[in-house]
Amino acid sequence: MPFIDLKSQYAALKSSVDARIQRVLDHGQYIMGPEVKELEEKLAAHVGVQHCITVSSGTEALLIALMALDIKPGDEVITTPFTFASTVEVIALLGAVPVYADIEPDTCNIDASRIAALITPRTRAIMPVSLYGQVCDMDEIRAVAGSIPVIEDAAQSFGATYKDRKSCGLSTFGATSFFPSKPLGCYGDGGALFTDDAALAQAAREIRVHGQSQRYTHTRVGVGGRMDTLQCAVVLAKLERFDWEIERRLALGERYQQALAALPLQRLAVRPDRDCVWAQFTVMVENRAAVQQALQAQGIPTAIHYPKPLHRQPAYAQLELSLPHAEAAAERVLSLPMSPDLSEAQQDEVIAALRRALEA
Repeated sequence: MPFIDLKSQYAALKSSVDARIQRVLDHGQYIMGPEVKELEEKLAAHVGVQHCITVSSGTEALLIALMALDIKPGDEVITTPFTFASTVEVIALLGAVPVYADIEPDTCNIDASRIAALITPRTRAIMPVSLYGQVCDMDEIRAVAGSIPVIEDAAQSFGATYKDRKSCGLSTFGATSFFPSKPLGCYGDGGALFTDDAALAQAAREIRVHGQSQRYTHTRVGVGGRMDTLQCAVVLAKLERFDWEIERRLALGERYQQALAALPLQRLAVRPDRDCVWAQFTVMVENRAAVQQALQAQGIPTAIHYPKPLHRQPAYAQLELSLPHAEAAAERVLSLPMSPDLSEAQQDEVIAALRRALEA
């Protein structure tokens, strides 16, 4: 059983994907070809914002957002310690300082109630992460932020809904990833930024092409951050059934939640005013290593997102900090197979195997 079934997804979309790729091969515009603009227009409409800027990865999306906001060395960016390293990596690359707020123990998202106490005169941005596919408390975060820009790291939540609005359209910038395992993935690396601010959108467009406002006119420091035309073509093909895939993720997630309710584990809470697109279907268990080993023996793949919070990672350590909820989650989280093409029979196999592992 695959942890994420990308082969079945390709089989279902083969004719569209192949035709889209062939079109790029025929016109030969591999960098900034017409598919780039087409995808940006369709993604902006999907999210409900004025501007979408495709970029080379989700990490680059976060970096370009911070650069567009003119984050400088010594500036502080409030974020979560319980996320993939790229969230904090981009802060460190600019010489800024990550300031960690602990997470909610039931959702694993950043605890919005802890942010206000961390704001100082040096705070220049707040970067919450919509983890596992559920948007964090964006309204509360924006209220606390006031005039401080907010960047939603929505690498795992593209397609999710929050109070009838789409993830990536809820803050100064929304940033997502098209890494193959994400809810909307390409066949390599890719990402996108979303904003309603025309000036920030223009800055991001310039930054992604080495800071050029026009060819060989470099008006700002930039990066090589363009998304390849071929990868844009793949995402355009995948958009054809993306709404169906989101419906499947929601249905499979609810099916997991109901089936696991009686088992001795902690399910993640989903707030009533939003949904979760389950980029990873994650639970929390005691004796995780033993449970994971028992599942592996039954042919069930699992993953850990994430085994060590960032304030305990050597590159980003702040050892004086005590963030008990993030530290506890890192000891207990376990992700189960999840993808739109997971069948109910496969899901039942996972549930039965997990039951046996927990009873062992």
